[in-house]
Amino acid sequence: MKVIETALPGALILEPQVFGDARGFFYESYNEAKYRAAGVDHRFVQSNVSRSARGVLRGLHYQWPNPQGKLVSVLEGEVYDVAVDIRRGSPTFGQSVGVMLTADNHRHFWVPEGFAHGFCVLSEFATFTYQCTALYDAKADAGIRWNDAELGIDWPLSDPLLSDKDGRTPLLKDVAPERLPVFVP
Repeated sequence: MKVIETALPGALILEPQVFGDARGFFYESYNEAKYRAAGVDHRFVQSNVSRSARGVLRGLHYQWPNPQGKLVSVLEGEVYDVAVDIRRGSPTFGQSVGVMLTADNHRHFWVPEGFAHGFCVLSEFATFTYQCTALYDAKADAGIRWNDAELGIDWPLSDPLLSDKDGRTPLLKDVAPERLPVFVP
């Protein structure tokens, strides 16, 4: 497995070894020992799958308290995936990193606890999978505005399809400090 570090310490792009021939391909979508060696040493307690149409943007979501780390990948289609460091006191607070995840590149993206996460669909449809380190907690569910100018995210679309919830999320500067994770060095 190839591990690519991003500009945000802890957020990793992971490329599994893919074995392919005329019949198709095979790769390990998760191997605990290999991921641990790559720096993703977490226990996953919930897996989710979503399918979205072109132009859909989901995010930027996080949970606090009870944060979730997410190992994400695409089974069908193509998405632009983003992680934002929202940990109070972090040297990279408010910074983001984006990565193309496609069914063809087989990449996985590790979004650590304390980061907000979102993606937009660039193909006709995309089937997206998440492995999470904590169960979904409706009381801890939170989000920040996808197009917050201070975050400077270069989304590859300008007029996405949003849920009502995502259309009402606050700017990062308007989130009460106690509703944000804390950076622990």
